[in-house]
Amino acid sequence: MSIKSDKWIREMAKKHGMIEPFIDGQVRHCEGQKVISYGLSSYGYDLRVAREFKIFTNINNSLIDPKNFREDAFVHIEGDYCIVPPNSFALARSVEYFRIPRDVLTVCLGKSTYARCGIIVNVTPFEPEWEGHVTLEISNTTPLPAKVYANEGLAQVLFYQAAEVCETSYADRGGKYMGQTSITLPIA
Repeated sequence: MSIKSDKWIREMAKKHGMIEPFIDGQVRHCEGQKVISYGLSSYGYDLRVAREFKIFTNINNSLIDPKNFREDAFVHIEGDYCIVPPNSFALARSVEYFRIPRDVLTVCLGKSTYARCGIIVNVTPFEPEWEGHVTLEISNTTPLPAKVYANEGLAQVLFYQAAEVCETSYADRGGKYMGQTSITLPIA
């Protein structure tokens, strides 16, 4: 496997719709304001978090069970930012829609700006031929409330191309998170 450069990412995004909308370069300012950077970088793509968030709550004495997940474990909000409570967790989704080629696997890592504030972003790999908006997992590891900004960078996607095409892709298996367009809760 080899990591792919900005030139390859740009070509795949423009010719094959791998990332939509695609921002060709790093955006650090928007309308004269500083933003947490997003867009194409040297060896990856910094995705943005959308305005839709689901914050874990315990108002209903919920038990987190991935085989029997309850929607009432979350409070749904939409806005220009999300305040993640101390030592808590939120789900969000990417602004961008991804279409991963059959010979590519991605790894998605949180941006250092947030990591330095105790905010950890966990995203599972995007498998070959997976497509959709990415459901993002955001953990606030601090004892203080933490602010996450919508429509700004949250995580960086690194693209790895295999020497050969996989035998069975995510699409071939009928993956349960295929084509997601909103925050997708656990599916057993």
